[in-house]
Order: sequence, then C-alpha cells, then structure tokens
Amino acid sequence: MKLTVIGCSGSVPGPDSAASSYLITAEGFHLILDLGSGALGSLQRHVAVPEIGAIGLSHLHPDHCMDLCGLYVAAKYGPGTPIPRIPVYGPPGTSGRMASAYDLPIDPGMEEEIEFHTWQAVQRIGPFTVRTARMVHPVPAYAIRVEHGNKSLVYTGDTGPNEALIELARGADVLLSEAALQDNDPHNPTDLHLTPADAGEHAKKAGVKRLIITHVPPWYSRETQAEAAARTYPGPIEIATPHAVFDL
Repeated sequence: MKLTVIGCSGSVPGPDSAASSYLITAEGFHLILDLGSGALGSLQRHVAVPEIGAIGLSHLHPDHCMDLCGLYVAAKYGPGTPIPRIPVYGPPGTSGRMASAYDLPIDPGMEEEIEFHTWQAVQRIGPFTVRTARMVHPVPAYAIRVEHGNKSLVYTGDTGPNEALIELARGADVLLSEAALQDNDPHNPTDLHLTPADAGEHAKKAGVKRLIITHVPPWYSRETQAEAAARTYPGPIEIATPHAVFDL
C-alpha cells in the first residue's frame, strides 16, 4: 500500500499545494481520500481520471470536496467518455450537495457520471477494507481507516479532539493527521481542528507506528507544526508535502 500526497494545504489552497487530497494505491487500484480545491490538477500528474477506482470524502467543506465539480466535467466531457461511473463515498447528502455546488438539478445531479454512496462503519472498496468513525466538526465529518493485507492507514479528515479517533487509529501503521491550529493559542475554536499537541497525543494513545502531519494552513509552518507534535508523540513524525510518497 502506497500513500501519495496530492494536496495538503489546510483550509485553503496554498502557494505550493492544493487543498486536501491523498492517493492510496494497492494492487493497481487507486483510492482517493478527499478532492479539495485545486487537487484535481495535481492528481492528474499521478492518475488519469478514467484510472480512478473510487473517492472517499471525509466531509463536505470546499477544501475537501469541491474539485468533485471539475471531476464531473472531466468524466462527462473528457477524451474517451463516457467512462464507467466513478464511485464516491461521503456523508449523507453528498449527491445533493455536489449537484447544488455545480448548479445542477438535484435529479439527476452528477449521478450519471458519479455513483454516490453514504459512508458505512465498514465497507469494501476495491482491495481495501475501509472503516469510518464520526468526528467532531461543525458538519458531518469522518475519519477514515484504510486496510490492505496487514497494513493500515488512518486519515483524520478535520476534527476536534475525540476518543473515537483514538479507537479508529488503534495500532495503525500510519496516522495522517491534520494539525491546523497552533498549540496554546487562547483563540483556538473548540470542536473544529487539532493542534500539533492534539495530533501527537492521539497518535500516542492509539499506539500508531508513524505520524504524518498534514492540513497545515499556508499561514503556518509545516515544519514548526511537526516539531510541536514531537512534544506529545515519541515515534517517527513526517510532514506531508505535495507529491510526497510514503510506502506502508
């Protein structure tokens, strides 16, 4: 199983990175977690649209899902179309939300190009077993655990601190964790994002083997956020950067 970072900028696209998007590959199958603002262009450096096996959306904020609008256009009008419908998994109401984002009628919306599914606790997607848990965020949001063989990766999506994330990440090889806030900032909103200390603490409590820090807004330093996470997590810490590849 291989992780390729497509976009890792938190909350908005940054000057060197698209917003959230991550490519998970095994047995020739390509699963994309989130497709945020600007990610579709970067994705095509690695995978052509017809090669996409499935997409999982952690939640429906634009920095995690909005390039699904571009994907719809590519799937509808691109070379070689029509192509088989692309499976997209997401929170309840994803189909209608994306139809509204592109100003389409709700019926059929994007359903002729995209096959929408609502997240379940466990589902099989290609060669992967994918588990989800509801997180703490202003909209319905999910952390996602992807398992293949004896390897596992957990992606936090966006969330405030919570025990469900620790349970989902228990024993994972990699925790791909957002760290959008700064430690000890009295203005940090509650139930919205993790600080580096939160990310490290969740990784430590879950007993994960590696922590990868991501979703850092462009107004903060990725390196500084990763260094801060080391105060609460004693294991290996790496930084998500555009087009970085991690083997599990």
